[in-house]
Amino acid sequence: MKLNPQDLEKVTDLTLDHYNDRAESFWASTCDHNVSQNITSLLQCIEGEPPFTILDFGCGPGRDLKLFAELGHIAVGLEGAAHFAVMARAHSGCEVWQQDFLKLALPDIHFDGIFANAALFHVPSQELPRVLLELHASLKLGGVLFSSNPHGRNEEGWNGGRYGVYHDLDTWRRHMSAAGFVELDHYYRPAGLPREKQPWLASVWRRRGQEGASG
Repeated sequence: MKLNPQDLEKVTDLTLDHYNDRAESFWASTCDHNVSQNITSLLQCIEGEPPFTILDFGCGPGRDLKLFAELGHIAVGLEGAAHFAVMARAHSGCEVWQQDFLKLALPDIHFDGIFANAALFHVPSQELPRVLLELHASLKLGGVLFSSNPHGRNEEGWNGGRYGVYHDLDTWRRHMSAAGFVELDHYYRPAGLPREKQPWLASVWRRRGQEGASG
């Protein structure tokens, strides 16, 4: 069922309200999460010499944004929830852009890497192709996008006050490939557990270079 503009506004508003209303408790429950595997997966695939210019897409209260800066990179956060954006600026000391995921305003060919940890699954599937093209355009040629999303069997809808889409690997691959990305790696998290206890699908993608993009 296609979402009309009013439906999309509701998706954005209610999902952001959910996070804004729970900003402090969300921070308390996630500030100690270790996602070093994900950060390493992004950074090790970026070509060239650091420091890298990194967009932390859906940076939340700034946990990972601060780590990227501490590693010496030029880190910029992007966050839709106003309370999270304020917290991220204070926690990381980095620039944070408050932007709705469905109304992005990103510079072209600017970032070496995009870190989208637990963020892109909030984009309705009908809007995802456009959003991925916008992220693709904001990467430098050969730049890298990391994503981690809760996976499923392509269910879509409301879950605990938040809108989400739970792609399987094949569907996610189709979306990413259609947007001009080449897969570098994927894995399920947390590591070392049976698949039914690994809710997160992580994947790493490269923006095709000029030759690949035109072919």
